[in-house]
Formats: sequence, structure tokens, C-alpha cells
Amino acid sequence: MAGVQTVIRPAAVLPERAAQDILVALEARHVTLGGVWHTTPTLWQRYDRTWDGPLQTRGHAVLFGSIAIVFGTPTPGSITVYRAALTEDGARAGLSVEGLCDEAFSFAGLTLASCPRAELQPPPRRDPFYRSPALQA
Repeated sequence: MAGVQTVIRPAAVLPERAAQDILVALEARHVTLGGVWHTTPTLWQRYDRTWDGPLQTRGHAVLFGSIAIVFGTPTPGSITVYRAALTEDGARAGLSVEGLCDEAFSFAGLTLASCPRAELQPPPRRDPFYRSPALQA
């Protein structure tokens, strides 16, 4: 069984207050503090257990899934979630991409289904073969 990766379209947007609530909750549940989440500025990772290796390293902890994020988009305090992925171990444990996102988003009272979405802009309606008159000289 292969891991599962989902591009979230349109991307989920966590409003500023929700983003703050989630970040605080994930940090309180960090893998080096007895929790199951490891966070970086671009990725939230969910493990099966706290890290138990020497010097607070991964040890026997198994990665279940990841959520890819962008800070400050579309507004300075918001977070855009654009991709989520499960490992084979996460899928075997019964997690789904939606469940992974729902677990993180629940700290702000949201789910992936209820989360606001990025507004998609239509592509420019310009002829791809158009040449500017200045370039035709």
C-alpha cells in the first residue's frame, strides 16, 4: 500500500484567529513535549507517538502524515493549507487525509470541510499568440 497525497483545491485558508489557536495547540503537543506533532514554518507532521530518541530525536516514532502550509497568505496573519499527505503507516493506522487535517483544525473548531477556501482567480483571457505591436517591429 502506498501513502496518500492530496492537493487541497481550492486551498484551505485558516483565518488569523484560527491559525493562532492551531499553532498554540500544536506547539503544546510537540513531539519533544510528550505530544505527537512536529511543526516547522512550512510543514506540520503527525507522528504515532512522542519522540523517544536520544537528545529529543525521533527514535521509534513513526511519521503518520504531513500538512503543507504557507504563512501570511492571503492575509498577513492567515495560513493557507495546500497539501496533505499520509504515509503507509498512517493509512494502515486508519488515518485519512481529511482526518489528519480535521485533527489539526479541530483546535480552532474547524474541519477541512468547514474551513474557508482560497478564492480562485480565473486565468487571464488573453490570446496566448498575441504579440504586442511594439514587438512586431
